[in-house]
Amino acid sequence: MPVIAKSKEELINIISESVSVEGDLVNIKDEKKLRDKTIDDLIYTAVFSEDEGTKEEAKRIIRETANQFGAVAASIHDFYMAIGRGEVDNLTTPAVNIRGMTYDVARQIFRVANKHNVGAFIFEIAKSEIGYTFQRPSEYASCVLAAAIKEGYKGPVFIQGDHFQFNAKKYAEDPEKELQAIKDLTEEAIKAGFYNIDIDPSTLVDYSKPSLKEQQYHNYINTAKMTQFIRDIEPEGVTVSIGAEIGHIGGKNSTVEEFEAFMEGYLSEIPEGMAGISKMSVQTGTEHGGIPLPDGTVAEVKLDFNVLKDIGKVAREKYGLGGTVQHGASTLPDELFDKFPESNCCEIHLATGFQNIMYDLIPEDFRNEIYEYIKENFKNEWKEGQTEQQFIYKTRKKGFGPFKYQWWTLEDQYKNRILEALYNKFEFLFDKLNVFNTKESVEKYVKPVKISYGSVKG
Repeated sequence: MPVIAKSKEELINIISESVSVEGDLVNIKDEKKLRDKTIDDLIYTAVFSEDEGTKEEAKRIIRETANQFGAVAASIHDFYMAIGRGEVDNLTTPAVNIRGMTYDVARQIFRVANKHNVGAFIFEIAKSEIGYTFQRPSEYASCVLAAAIKEGYKGPVFIQGDHFQFNAKKYAEDPEKELQAIKDLTEEAIKAGFYNIDIDPSTLVDYSKPSLKEQQYHNYINTAKMTQFIRDIEPEGVTVSIGAEIGHIGGKNSTVEEFEAFMEGYLSEIPEGMAGISKMSVQTGTEHGGIPLPDGTVAEVKLDFNVLKDIGKVAREKYGLGGTVQHGASTLPDELFDKFPESNCCEIHLATGFQNIMYDLIPEDFRNEIYEYIKENFKNEWKEGQTEQQFIYKTRKKGFGPFKYQWWTLEDQYKNRILEALYNKFEFLFDKLNVFNTKESVEKYVKPVKISYGSVKG
């Protein structure tokens, strides 16, 4: 079991054989010891220490150590721009949301990347997930970078804020206050090393308006405001990759005409010469997590690949973007995944399918403990007409935060079984999405800058 330091002094002492810390300077003394043991102590301290100052110091040391090690937080913007120019083709970058056991799960992704020379892959966490999994951006980024060190991965590491979504009700009450809340979260994320941000005001699209541009107005105007804000605060040498969204996931399918109406409005609102968005999320018929049936199974989804293909073609040829982005896809049938690279889809977001694997393989008594907690604490979310199986399926994602320590410290027999299953799933998906042997291509376009923890312009 890793050591969880209670103070900065104890932390510095624990890591002293492999990492030296002198003021702001952090140096690797013994890489083997660092990877064998020290990095485990650092990340467990960063996540579970009871002293906030010690947690922050552990996060800082992880970031500085990762920079020196060669696992560097980076933006995928320039790689997507190369796709938009037609210099890279026929791949879809997997963006994986990790809700629990983040350090160990990230390690499996890096293992796949090392084995198959993968460079195009993203670690992400959504605004809502940050809340219910109890993972602020600095913790999530620390877990990912620590995992890279543990597995010996060197190169750009893409960490993304997913669905930094505007709340329509709050926006209607006070637009500036809601915009400021998204700005605050974005600044926190960029300070932590999230150099990829998906802005989502698609919740503000108003289909009652007569024209497509009017329907998209609050969407494109706020995406433009967030673009300018991000460009103002991003670290020197980094062009944060910004994603936009035109169709709220779970709503009606997106069209080329909606996309062009958005882009016309958006481009008129950002200063000439400013780097804009790099990709566009669209609605294709999926829903986050899938649609649970009364017996707890998931309904078959009719996904329209033409939405991805048609909008993606215009995105690349007319606007030079990387292409379209698919959400809500991890519960799709396996045979569909090789269709994404050929459909102008530059990125796919994956979450619930991995969560399902984890819940299926934990001890029954632990699973029941979480389910009882959910039924007691989230019963107000139990919708009329839902069976217990449907309610649990939709709500059990909220069992990761309150039980974080138990998830991280599962007995080896259960943890190893989960991690092996996840490794196999990641390997399968990365193969289908055609990102094997993409490391050289990514590194040709992405030149990561080693930024200190907490650095933004201000």
